[in-house]
Amino acid sequence: MTAVASSEATLREVIEALAPLERRAGSDGEHRAAEWIAGRLTDAGCPAELQEEEFHDGYARLISSLAATGGLAGVAALVAPRVRHLAGAVAAAATAAIADDISNGPRWARRALAPAKPTWNVVGSCGPQDAPRTLVVLAHHDAATAGAIFDPRAQEWFGDHFPGLLERRDTSLPLWWLVLGVPALVAAGAVRRRRGMLAAGVAASAIATATFEDIARAPLVPGANDNLTAVAVLVALAERLHERPIDDLRVLLVSCGAEEVLQGGIYGFARRYFPSLDRDRTWFVNLETVGSPNLIMLEGEGPIVMEDYHDRTFRDFLAHVAEKADAPVRRGLRARYSTDAAVPNRAGYPTATLSSMNRYKALSNYHRMSDIPENVDYRTVRQALVVTEALARELASSPWIGY
Repeated sequence: MTAVASSEATLREVIEALAPLERRAGSDGEHRAAEWIAGRLTDAGCPAELQEEEFHDGYARLISSLAATGGLAGVAALVAPRVRHLAGAVAAAATAAIADDISNGPRWARRALAPAKPTWNVVGSCGPQDAPRTLVVLAHHDAATAGAIFDPRAQEWFGDHFPGLLERRDTSLPLWWLVLGVPALVAAGAVRRRRGMLAAGVAASAIATATFEDIARAPLVPGANDNLTAVAVLVALAERLHERPIDDLRVLLVSCGAEEVLQGGIYGFARRYFPSLDRDRTWFVNLETVGSPNLIMLEGEGPIVMEDYHDRTFRDFLAHVAEKADAPVRRGLRARYSTDAAVPNRAGYPTATLSSMNRYKALSNYHRMSDIPENVDYRTVRQALVVTEALARELASSPWIGY
């Protein structure tokens, strides 16, 4: 860890420079951030370019609209029982649209309702361009909106009063199931002619609609931990790879835009690069919010269905590298949210995600206005840098089974 302590100035510089920018997906602020990152990577010795991509906006307002649609269908079934079959079909369609959107499906509702908007990815390349192996290090530079639902006090109360139960739970709560169940309850009530179920579905729809409207209207958070900590690792890694180049490995340092709308820019990166990236000689490491007190490695993710990253051998190798570098990561954790890692994982690439958590097994200051540079745990960010650099050097030299 001593060798990388000098990189802390770079880590702080990046986070403090970008946190004041309002980096909403597809905004001028996100564009300015991407330009700054591209320039900083280039100055660090890793030539980088800005790549404009398209995404369809969504997330909070879309989910709010779909929840409201399910609620209105329930009201129609209550006041006009003759249309209950139609109302049930509408609620079922809203359920399917929510499931499709939050799980990175075809997103037909989003594509139909939201026009395409620009976002900007930054792609830097270090090492020989004709190297036989490639490591892709992912981050994202857009920021999320706040919202009352992200208040951490309930989870902290649970952790303080039931620490044993919290310690035994290594998969985050499936909160998206509750959202998905709102229009599903209306659909079930309509099919089964249960007025109580319909009424409960209508009430739950009102709550869900209000919750996501609150998120849609909330201010943008500074996003220092989520996810400028990862962007800072990219820049510091570029400096270290410039100081001590690696032979036989190309390293792509990628900061995507529009991640906070449940993945946007990563699809543009996939369209550009996946056709030329050999699945047998390319590895992805996703850095997602690495500024909480404890560095972790996720085993999988999934808002609805848990999808483990398919290549456990790579995760085992990364854990071994981290241990060897005296920066061990906690394993066994799974997230009920989605990250950009879902896209390369589904495409068949060996994929791992490094993240972090506090003592409540939560991301510190997640989607809160308190997500500022002063609240970042830089010790953990340095650990993430150590692990990522060590992985790059091991991949370049180790006769690992993946070759």
